Amino acid sequence: MSEATAPKAVEGPLNFLDDRLGSTTFFNRNLKKVFPDHWSFMLGEIALYSFIILLLSGTFLTLWFHPSMMETHYDGSYTKLQGVKMSEAYASALHISFDVRGGLLMRQIHHWAAILFMASIMAHMLRVFFTGAYRKPRELNWLIGLGMFTLGMVEGLFGYSLPDDLLSGTGLRITQGVAQSIPLVGTYISMFLFGGEFPEGNYGDLIPRLFTLHVLLIPGIILGLVTAHMMIMWHQKHTAMPTQKQTEKQVYGYPFYPVFMAKTGAYFLFTFGVVALLGAFAQINPIWLFGPYDPGAISSASQPDFYMGILEGSLRIMPNWEITAAGHTLSLNVLIPALLPLGIVFGGAAIWPFLEQWVTGDKRHHNVNDRPRNAPVRTGVGMAAVTFYGVLWLAGANDVLAERFHLSLFATTWFFRATVFIAPVLAYIITKRICLGLQRKDAAIASHGVESGIIVMSPDGKFSERHEPASQEQMSVLLSKERAKEQAPVADANGIPAPNSKGPMGYVRSRLQRAWTFDDIPVEKHDHGHDGDGHDGHEVEGRETKQISH
Repeated sequence: MSEATAPKAVEGPLNFLDDRLGSTTFFNRNLKKVFPDHWSFMLGEIALYSFIILLLSGTFLTLWFHPSMMETHYDGSYTKLQGVKMSEAYASALHISFDVRGGLLMRQIHHWAAILFMASIMAHMLRVFFTGAYRKPRELNWLIGLGMFTLGMVEGLFGYSLPDDLLSGTGLRITQGVAQSIPLVGTYISMFLFGGEFPEGNYGDLIPRLFTLHVLLIPGIILGLVTAHMMIMWHQKHTAMPTQKQTEKQVYGYPFYPVFMAKTGAYFLFTFGVVALLGAFAQINPIWLFGPYDPGAISSASQPDFYMGILEGSLRIMPNWEITAAGHTLSLNVLIPALLPLGIVFGGAAIWPFLEQWVTGDKRHHNVNDRPRNAPVRTGVGMAAVTFYGVLWLAGANDVLAERFHLSLFATTWFFRATVFIAPVLAYIITKRICLGLQRKDAAIASHGVESGIIVMSPDGKFSERHEPASQEQMSVLLSKERAKEQAPVADANGIPAPNSKGPMGYVRSRLQRAWTFDDIPVEKHDHGHDGDGHDGHEVEGRETKQISH
């Protein structure tokens, strides 16, 4: 392994800082830090870049937005709403859109950046889940990621509620209904948030409160979580995809300076450019078409941003169930869709690292990721969750689907009511079978090599295809699959139960462990005289390796 030195371009600044802060050792060590090179690691960086764009564009918008529900008559450039009575919040949003130079562009950049932020967090967490990158010692960072996604949903809800247009008011009305459906404390939560009766409260407090939460409190918490997430990641180092030189104790990749720093800087500019192009050419949230909020007005095909689609869909397909007892009404038709779907997805994601560790008994440190095919149960569960989320997201547009495809609205509703239970089960079964099929293919390649396309004839006239040994790099990836840990016996030879198998929890753990390892397919290399090393013998220029100490 080669040892990197500080580049000459930074020796002067480092010496300057060291003379005053004594920090050269810190900077030298971190400038040489190695980052694995794989495209999927950029998904998390897109989320970081989007968050930076959100902070910058949000600061611009804050300078002109008036978070007030005081009534005024619009007299701006948009002639179709001139003279219409509306809140100052809506009037200022129109002013930003039509009268502030670059205001509409910044509004749309801000909204597209919010959507990209949530989409990239979702994609990043799916990558982490399917590759097992959440395993010890990274469980805490997994929970921080879930927390950021949850706060991002709340932040987005409050953000597109600020303009006080018809669409945002409809969303707030649903929010009020969800809050009031919570037993015992629902009314208090609603009155605390809205400051009185919907929509204005007693003194028009709603928009100012949402503004404070949206621009100060929640971004501050997210910024703290992002900082904690990055610090933990920096300390624990990135996980890496299985490669020939990658081991659990060795990181193989590019140094932070200059390679990774140049790549990440360019990638930030690419991300900003894409968001700017979307803001310039792709219209989003045209609030001037909706008009000010009117409790008596509704519009069809009103949809929230995609990350809130699961709540919209669950509300639309939920039957009208209510329970009345002791003079109190429990609105299950709102409470269940508001809490249960997100509870299943996020609650299940939060406990999964610890559940997997408990079932498998694997408490080792993991720095090399799994290939999704090598963990068929985990991959199947992940695809079932994605399917569950996707079905509810589609159900949020049941009116649009019914109108566009000339279907009955009731037929689409009942279709989604059935599909939300059936589709995840089918997704799990199909995904697991695909993973096992890919494992068998890997086992065949590791054992017999790859097909060469060359047909040979034996002396007795039989034809067969010649197999060539897989390359060393390919073999390293194939053999990265760990043999599933065999299930511990329930009792020893004398009939004494194992400590972990006692009681109901022991029985459940034993059954889950058996399901996890039941149809595991070992991938092993067999020496048949045609292995070959398949290695070209050269190293990638400019790469570094480092040892990880635990």
